[in-house]
Amino acid sequence: MLGLVGLVASGCSGGQGGTPSPAPAPQAGSSKDVLVYERFVDGNQDIYLAPAGGGQERRLTDHAAIDGLPRWKPDGSGIVFSSERSGNWQLWEVAPQGGPARRLRTNGDREWQADLSRDGKQLAFLSNQGGPESLWLMNVASGAARLLVRHGRRTALGNPHWSADGRRIVYSSNHGVGHQIYVVDVATGEETRVSGLLSGGCEPRFHPAGRRVVYVSRGHQRPTSKLVEHDLENGREKVLVDWDALNYDPVYSPDASEIAFASDIGGRNAIYRQRLSDGKSWQVTFGRGRARYPDYRPR
Repeated sequence: MLGLVGLVASGCSGGQGGTPSPAPAPQAGSSKDVLVYERFVDGNQDIYLAPAGGGQERRLTDHAAIDGLPRWKPDGSGIVFSSERSGNWQLWEVAPQGGPARRLRTNGDREWQADLSRDGKQLAFLSNQGGPESLWLMNVASGAARLLVRHGRRTALGNPHWSADGRRIVYSSNHGVGHQIYVVDVATGEETRVSGLLSGGCEPRFHPAGRRVVYVSRGHQRPTSKLVEHDLENGREKVLVDWDALNYDPVYSPDASEIAFASDIGGRNAIYRQRLSDGKSWQVTFGRGRARYPDYRPR
């Protein structure tokens, strides 16, 4: 998945000051949550599931093609992911128990990086249908899709994520100065840039309450990256993770008490958790193969 990771993460720029987070504990702390993530093992990348508090992981997909970028459905009944198994990036769904994957859309376009609205009625995804990569919405019931954001030629967008109230989507785009974080109003299409023009960012996710966004800040391709929380109401920012490593893919837990993310602090990308009240961190994935793009099962 080197090509995919490079496209999503390489445009990420930015950097904020902050106090380094505590080093992660070698074992995951107590948690009732379940994480889904992508893992690259023995030359093959698939979707895996594991208890956030530690335990046996399960492989959900087993295909020679690349499977990645998993997101839980809001009711926890399935996992939407992106795959090249049809010969082109397309959107698929697999049950938490595993089994055959179901294709969500069928066309000749490149479509990936999807997220379902909290009510499960709309699917946000990236597609190059009819032009450069853009942000689209699909009505799940009818299958009808409409264009929401298109920035222009040679534009790379990334990681769309719905707010809990279904009114906004946060995402990244490199159509201006580096990769920046934007929030778009779903009803009007009005966009607002929330990252600093000279700092930028990528891989944003909404806080469950919708007031804040966490994203990756990597000041102009520096060898390390930080995970930064941005308050949408007052513009204030706080560094959550500042390890001497490449730290990516942050996501809040359902109760917003912690975040999960990927980091190569141990020499290979693995999944970690960090408690937000005191910064205590735990490693979740171990063994062979790098792991990225965690997502918590909804409660």
